[in-house]
Amino acid sequence: MGMFNFSLLHAQTTPPEKFQQILNQSVDQKQIFGTTVSIQYGNESWSGSAGNLQNNDTYFIASTTKLYITALIMQLRSEGKLQLSDKINRYLPAAIMENLHVYKGSNYSDSITIQHLLAHTSGLPDYFQGKQTNGKSLLNSLTDGEDQHWTFEQSIELSKTMQPKFIPGKSGKALYSDTNYQLLGKILEIIYAANIDVILTTKIFQPLGLHATYLYVNKSDTTPAVMYYKKNELPIPMAMTSFGPDGGIVSTSAENLIFLKAFFNGTFFPVSYLTEMYQWNKVMFPLEYGIGLMRFKLPAIFTLGANIPPMYGHSGLSGAFAFYCPEKDCYITGTVNQIHKPGSSFKLMVKLLQQVPE
Repeated sequence: MGMFNFSLLHAQTTPPEKFQQILNQSVDQKQIFGTTVSIQYGNESWSGSAGNLQNNDTYFIASTTKLYITALIMQLRSEGKLQLSDKINRYLPAAIMENLHVYKGSNYSDSITIQHLLAHTSGLPDYFQGKQTNGKSLLNSLTDGEDQHWTFEQSIELSKTMQPKFIPGKSGKALYSDTNYQLLGKILEIIYAANIDVILTTKIFQPLGLHATYLYVNKSDTTPAVMYYKKNELPIPMAMTSFGPDGGIVSTSAENLIFLKAFFNGTFFPVSYLTEMYQWNKVMFPLEYGIGLMRFKLPAIFTLGANIPPMYGHSGLSGAFAFYCPEKDCYITGTVNQIHKPGSSFKLMVKLLQQVPE
């Protein structure tokens, strides 16, 4: 509960001054060493930074990448090139499908749909945060400083060594799993007959004029800010080249905001799809997952009576966030660049949202 307790700042000065004050206060040199944020509400927009990050610095958006994959899938749906109800065995090769989902002795691999992947309702284990036979997760290895590279095929093989959590599409069940978006990325590559970095560039980055946004594929690229784990920098370039569709995009807060607006305003798919996508299952408090996106919603007990409306978008393990609050017509993107305490990015986001006028 303490993770989401925060003192509310009252708007005695203009929002931009308050925004900057909040960023400055958030950099405590213990958890957060730098932050960069962009905000747009109504006709007002603001970008700011504090600590060791600058406004235009690029950073790993991590799992916020999943929103970009959702946009691509929904775009294909709007073009009639796939349906959310399509079974994924229609697209993926037999070697990938073989024993992909074996639950309590029964094979459910051929019943997994594209929607199950988007919504994390496939039941597939998470190759990244799930425990391996040695009791450690891939995430544990990385935070221990063991940088490593893996291929799509290796991520799926690793997932197959873990136990699925439930039958695909079981009512009310969701398990956040990076495996799902690895598979979606491969489906996109098969449909377009192109690598996922090329698809993202031609279908999203170039049309939106995002010149600093790209999929991280070169381990020698030192452009993005190095993420922190606790008090130390954690350079894991080999791992960052491996995430691809589940978490490999690099961006700036301003460019991520351009994408976020496009996502919710019909650039990639009809806005009417959003209503269908808002089917929520609990994944990790206080986040729920719909079809391809998150909802961040705090119960009143955590907000000291303050009105904090629901926000829609995605966060990443790197401390990145990109959320839209319809009630305040507000978009907030940025990062705290810290892997260790995921709550710190939401705490910052909520404080900023509090300063946005009703």
